[in-house]
Amino acid sequence: MIPFGIQVTGYQSLMKTLKGLVKTLPFPKPTLFSGPGSSLQLCEAISQMGVRKLLIVTDSMLVKIGLLDDIESKLEDLGVRYAIYDGILPDPTVDQIEAGLKVLKRERCQAILAVGGGSPIDAAKVIAARATNDKSISRMEGMFKIFTAPMPLYAVPTTAGTGSEVTIAAVVSDPKKKKKSPIMDPKLVPMMAALDGALMTGLPPHITAATGMDALTHAVEAYLSANALPETDGYALAATKLIMENLPRAVAKGKDLKARQAMSFASYYAALAFTRAGVGYVHAISHNFGAFYHTPHGLANAIVMPYVLDFSKRSCTRKLSKLADVSGLRQKGDRPQKLASRFIDHIRELNEEFGIPDRLEALERSDIPAIARNALKEAHYTYAVPRYMDQRTCERLIGKMLA
Repeated sequence: MIPFGIQVTGYQSLMKTLKGLVKTLPFPKPTLFSGPGSSLQLCEAISQMGVRKLLIVTDSMLVKIGLLDDIESKLEDLGVRYAIYDGILPDPTVDQIEAGLKVLKRERCQAILAVGGGSPIDAAKVIAARATNDKSISRMEGMFKIFTAPMPLYAVPTTAGTGSEVTIAAVVSDPKKKKKSPIMDPKLVPMMAALDGALMTGLPPHITAATGMDALTHAVEAYLSANALPETDGYALAATKLIMENLPRAVAKGKDLKARQAMSFASYYAALAFTRAGVGYVHAISHNFGAFYHTPHGLANAIVMPYVLDFSKRSCTRKLSKLADVSGLRQKGDRPQKLASRFIDHIRELNEEFGIPDRLEALERSDIPAIARNALKEAHYTYAVPRYMDQRTCERLIGKMLA
């Protein structure tokens, strides 16, 4: 067995190579429309792009509550025909994506509009890639494996959390294997997106909280990443500040349009940060909570984040103290160590305020070794974490989350 210290050196070398690659690669950003009603402006732009038949990828609940009504009416006024595929569930699977592809081909659609949270947008990305690439989803897994540009893709996020409207990633689930597989390629970034806070005012408090904590996790892990750049640091700090100022308001007063719009930008900034800098152990563990127990991703991130930050603190104290600074937590005479601890404590306080538990009810002790093994495999070859852990350490950390 290779000693863990030597393994860490190997991981660090790999991450340095990845950082050099990320510095030089162009990462596209979508043309952005923002503000209440911007989703309708996006519809006008789609029409101007010459699209005559559009596939709307969404979930059935959004259709049921009428969230798409204004978008549909606008498209009809513009003479853009559309078909709706609303079969996307949380943690979209290969089967759901393939079903959407069949609708796309049957209806002869020219482009895709994703409306919803991270799951519909991720699914739409992969449908768009499958439409132009003659290869299975399993052969797209990993980094830079999409050779032909996907079908034109547009996005309207209805939650402020994943930031999928600007990221290079999509995550596909395999329930049989209890596995989540990321597909990462700059070609997956949508052409255009609308940050329309008015579409988020009806979100219930628990979804607002969980998705907001997902955005915070993106910002925090990107900022603490060893692959962080000045550009990503700026986005991560701006996102953290916006979330700390606006998420409690958005949870308590869902109709607060100013808070909703601020959270949509926070999610967008956080996604810009982690698209280049990456994430870390919080995501690696929470992905596996989702794969094993179907735990909603934002909820899993919120539960896991304080435990991972406690572990990482000694290797990133000053960065954590800076996050505390922009969160308005500094008190006179604070040293970095105290500030770092206060930031982690504040995350626990937010979880408590939002009704998010500090343990995972579904977690089974017998699953912990497999969850840890999968999480470490994901993290060590993908994420530039500030401090590495081995199998035993990871198992102990996850064990603290047993109900």
